Amino acid sequence: MEQQGDQQTTISRVTTGMPVIDVAGTEVGTVDLVQRGDPNAVTVQAPTTPVPTADPGSSLDELIESTAAEEPDVPADLAARLLHGGYLKVTTELARTGAVYVPAERIATVADGHVRLDVPVGDLPPEE
Repeated sequence: MEQQGDQQTTISRVTTGMPVIDVAGTEVGTVDLVQRGDPNAVTVQAPTTPVPTADPGSSLDELIESTAAEEPDVPADLAARLLHGGYLKVTTELARTGAVYVPAERIATVADGHVRLDVPVGDLPPEE
């Protein structure tokens, strides 16, 4: 459990906008979202309601809000692990979808205004 505490201490020093560098020294991108771990977050459920269709009585804002994706936008098993341990969402041009997720345990250091990872960018799960 101490390792989980160390990860939470590390991730708490990350702020949005920080550059992220992988283990090979490649600049991955910038932090878009910081999510600390929640030990009680063990499952992620897919929405049970179908995507709403536009009806004349709905406002555009309501429609956009109802179809917005929940974070993290990855398969449910990975989402559960990310929510449990904590993660960063990193905006990047190196992924087809424009973003990747960094599990808290992949953060090597947070120093000098940037985040260093212990894995290459290719090992990070992309946003779906």
